[in-house]
Amino acid sequence: MPRLVGVAIPDNKQIGVSLTYIYGIGLSLSRKILREAGVDETRKASSITPDELNKIKEIIEKNYRTEGELRREIMMNVRRLRDIGSWRGSRHARHLPVRGQRTRTNSRTIRGNVRKTVTSGRKPPATPT
Repeated sequence: MPRLVGVAIPDNKQIGVSLTYIYGIGLSLSRKILREAGVDETRKASSITPDELNKIKEIIEKNYRTEGELRREIMMNVRRLRDIGSWRGSRHARHLPVRGQRTRTNSRTIRGNVRKTVTSGRKPPATPT
């Protein structure tokens, strides 16, 4: 299993798809990186030579923010929004959708799969045993 930027990428998949296991690299960016490195994206990750692996690693480290650095930057951006008291920051703090989506329905992703059903306030009478 080759390791790039501290992540073990699966070697039984194509290298174009394997690179997407790194946080911050999607399919289009992985294709762009492989084109720049001169590696065919349909090859399996296990068949990549160490020279090609080093070339890919250098391109990623030199040009793109990934993994811990990117997560830290996103966390700092959200913290800044909370500190200045913006609307988006308050939505982040309450774990609600940030970009204007409706919340009456369809906000299960951010709020978690908490389904609360509303019933009448009365409990049914106890049945005699």
